[in-house]
Parts: sequence; C-alpha cells; structure tokens
Amino acid sequence: MKARCSEKPDLVIRNVQVFNTAFRGFYPADVYLLNGRFYYVDIKKEHLIEASETVEGHDRYMIPGLIDIHMHIESSMMTPAVMARRLAECGVTTIVAEPHEMANVNGIRGIQDMIGNGKEAPIDIFYGIPSCVPATRPDLETTGGIIDAASMTELIKDPAVVCVGEVMNYREIIKDNDLEISRFLNELSEKDPRYTVEGHCPALKDEELAKFIYLGIDSDHTEHDIEELKQRFFQGMYVELQEKMLKREVIDFIDKHSLYDHFGFVTDDVMADTLMEKGHLDHVIRLAIGLGMSPEQAIYHATCTNARRMKLTDRGQISPGKLADFSLLTDLRGVVIDATYKNGRCIYRRDEKTASIQGSQLSEKCDTFSKDYFYSVKVPPVKPDRFVLKTDHSDTSQVLAEVMEVSDGSTKTTRSLVWLPVEEGIVRWQHSGCLLTAVFERYGKSGRVGYGLVSGDFMKEGAVATTYAHDHHNLVVVGSNEEDMALAANSVISAQGGICVTKDGVIKAFLPLPIGGILSDLDADEVGKKLKEVRDALIAQGYRHYNPIMSLCTLSLLASPAIKISDFGLIDVTAGEPVPLIREELRL
Repeated sequence: MKARCSEKPDLVIRNVQVFNTAFRGFYPADVYLLNGRFYYVDIKKEHLIEASETVEGHDRYMIPGLIDIHMHIESSMMTPAVMARRLAECGVTTIVAEPHEMANVNGIRGIQDMIGNGKEAPIDIFYGIPSCVPATRPDLETTGGIIDAASMTELIKDPAVVCVGEVMNYREIIKDNDLEISRFLNELSEKDPRYTVEGHCPALKDEELAKFIYLGIDSDHTEHDIEELKQRFFQGMYVELQEKMLKREVIDFIDKHSLYDHFGFVTDDVMADTLMEKGHLDHVIRLAIGLGMSPEQAIYHATCTNARRMKLTDRGQISPGKLADFSLLTDLRGVVIDATYKNGRCIYRRDEKTASIQGSQLSEKCDTFSKDYFYSVKVPPVKPDRFVLKTDHSDTSQVLAEVMEVSDGSTKTTRSLVWLPVEEGIVRWQHSGCLLTAVFERYGKSGRVGYGLVSGDFMKEGAVATTYAHDHHNLVVVGSNEEDMALAANSVISAQGGICVTKDGVIKAFLPLPIGGILSDLDADEVGKKLKEVRDALIAQGYRHYNPIMSLCTLSLLASPAIKISDFGLIDVTAGEPVPLIREELRL
C-alpha cells in the first residue's frame, strides 16, 4: 500500500545522473524515495525536502532496474533463488521466467515448485504459463509431465503468473484448433482478451505468420533474417531481441524505421558460465552499445518497453509512484553496476559482492524440491553395445544415413545424407566424420531409445552425455566411440542428472544436475566454474561453436529447425514427423 504523500521520505540519493524515460537522457538530480517507491526527482536540487536517510550518489548514473521479460531460469542450471542473487549483481530487478523445462520434467507440480523456490528471492520473479509441454506431440517426444488446458487454467490464478509463455508448436496451432493451447487461448480470449501471450515462430512468414498473430500471439524472440524481422514489425508483433539477433543490420533497420517502441532486449537462455563471465541483460545492453546504439536507447529497451509489454505499469522508469527499483552505475557505456536497489532497499553492492533481501541473508536451500526430484533419471546402466547400429539385412554393404549437421553461429541444424559402410550387419559409423547420438527415455515410461548421427561443427572425439536436453530432457549421449559414450551416460545416470564429457576412458568434465536432472544444488560460482570446465572440454575435443553447450542441448529441441532428435529418433521439425535414420540400403 502506498504511503501518504505527507509522510517524510525514507531516503534521498543525492547527486546522481538520473535516466529519464520520456526524454531518454540523463539529468543531474536528487532522488527521494518513500515507502519503497520513487517520490520526487528533484532536478533543481534545492534540498528543501528532508529525508530520514541520505546516500551520496557521487555523480553516478541512476537507471531503472533492468527487466527481462523472456528468459528461462533453468538454462542457468541454478534454482530460482540462487540465480536471483546473481541477477541482482547484473542490475536486474524483475524477470518473467517461463519454466517449461521443469514442466517437461514434472508437469504443473514442477512449475509450482519453481514458483515456491523463488518467493524469497531478492528480485521479482514473475512467470509465464508453459503453453507447449511437450513442445510438439507425445508421439514425437516423451516428457515427464504434460501441461493441458486445465493446468493452464489453474496456473493463471497464481498472482505470480503474468502471461502465457512462448507458444512453440507454431506450425500446428495455425492448422489445428483442437490443441490444448488452442482451447486455452479460446477460453482466454473470452475472459481476458488483453492478456499477454508470448510467441515462438522461427521462419514463419506471410499468411502463416498472420494466422499465428490472429490467434493473439503477438511477440517473437527467435532468430530471423531481415525480411522475417520486417514482417514481424509490420504485422504488429513485439520483437524481443536476444544476443544472437544483435547484428549491425538489425540495429540499423530498427533505427532507419524508428521502431523504438516495438521491441525490447531479452536473454532467453543464459548458461551459468556465461552468467559468471559476461553477465545477463547488462551484457546484452553492452553488445547493443557496441553495435552503435546509444546507452540511453539501449537502457530504454531493457526497462520501459519490456515493462509495457508485460503490463507491469508500476516499474520500468524513475518517476513518482513507480517502484524504487534501480541501479547505480560508475561506467555508463560499460554498464558497470555499482549497486542495485529493489523497492528502495539495497540488495547488492559491488564492494561487498553479495545480494540480500532487506538486509537479511537469502536461503539457498532447495527445500521446495522434494526427494523425488533427486531420483528422476530412471535409466538402467548402459553397456557399450547399446551404441552399436545394426541393419536388418546381413548382405547390405552400405547404408545411406540421415545426418544432423551443426553449424557455428546458430542452434538450428541442417539435413545431409552420408553413405556408411556395413560389415556383418553392423553400420560402421566410427571414423566417418559423423558421431552417433542416442536419446534414452528417462522417465520410466517406455525405455525407448532413439538413434541419430551428427556432424559439422561438433566435437570430433570422445563423448558427452546430458539430461539437460531441450525441451524433453531425456538422456542424450553423443560420441565417437562406444566406450566413452557408455562412461558418459553411466556417470550422468549415477548422479541422477548432469552433463559429462569423456575421452579415452577418462571423465574430462562433469556438472551434476540432481534436481529433476536439470538443476544444480550448488551455488552460482560453483555451477559457473563446473560448466566452464564442460565447455572447455567440448572445445578441446573439437567443438567449433560460439556456444557449444547450447548447441549440444538443442540437438533435442523439436521446436527449432530443421532436424532434431528425441527418444523416437530423428524428427523433421518442419513436417513434424519422424525421419528414418537409414534412408537406403545397398546390397552386395
């Protein structure tokens, strides 16, 4: 509840350069706070108002707390409470998280437990309803949980939920009105037609894009060329730009057409090692500035436009009555966060290297996650012979196989075909330039295993196994030989989740993820350190990609073109249908 205006301000921050949203510039001022909100921005600096406490700003830059409206906490592999502490150090005071990763593992209960874990966080964590769990169909991928229309209706009652999360089955929803998300959106359009609905529609254009937007899904955060980007702006979409979309031609296009109120910066997925080394939304702002955008404009798109998109009208700018969420910066272009305040209280100071909740320590315990989260990988130990590919005919000399091809610079894959030799009915994929990949259904539902091949800018030797595999999070194993693949797989199984890299019978790097197979129970620095070791090991073994961990973990993302893998095997993403691994057999 707001205080009476006759009350004495709690705090004044004197002598700061205050960012003004309307004029998109900085102005010398004293800023008064009352009851956790901004009270008065005094550009006259007459010192006529007395406050209970005074903080000297030392001419630092004051900007609104950063607001990330499209991100996934699980991508950090930390619990919400642990990640929130790190985000406070990055100047982030509000996030809208979409927990479909945990929903894929444990359904609506997984979402509720994520919400519960973040309730004591030092920043505000709002949530989007996971709208596509599974991301495609149960006959294409097996998940631990399913979110149906009834679950969505239940979740929308929670005050922490502020939007419908990204609708990822974008090709199906424009053709089929009987999907669970279709039924829920129909219901929502009658009850609250202005409710925010987030989208995910890579490569969708023309009439297909119009059909998608017509359903009320009016944002997109995925990777696009300029023509696709133009269509999204032209058709009225709110565009959310993440790191991989920050390119000179994109910034120039926005500037040329003055599209400043139609987009915002988001992070989508930030791994723990990147979070430790580069930061979060502050890193995205730095990249935009480096591409020629002014600091003032970049800050505007990480605060005000995002707040408007999510109808969070109580934040996103420094003005009377808004929440006193802000950061003090010593270096504007470098976005160096000196201190972060939430509701008028300091939750982070750079010289102290700590975040707190109203001066008290934040518990990082995982109490909201019960014991069954720590026993979710229901796969028996794997023997090397599980990675032997066989044909049905002993007289076959070669097979034409479908291959997922990885390319640096993108998490999309392309399709290629390769001839592989066969000896005594066994496909000799080793030393072919391809690696074998296998996906083990890990929820104890079928025990199914899907097989595929991968090539391109991928690792060349050893093996890697992970249960962090977008979005179904089954156990994915990729490698150059059966023994290293079995070692990596069994290490992850034994730890009940994680990412393990092996070579020559030795574990080179390992991050355990025992909470649902996708989250760590360690602190932020330790998670970041171990994930960096995984990344370095992948690179040392030949992975040539700007983000090898994200590339690995999206081999199983059936919402991203063009061919991916699940426990059902290879999947043609565009067609939404399984693809045979062996396309043709050549007889002797």
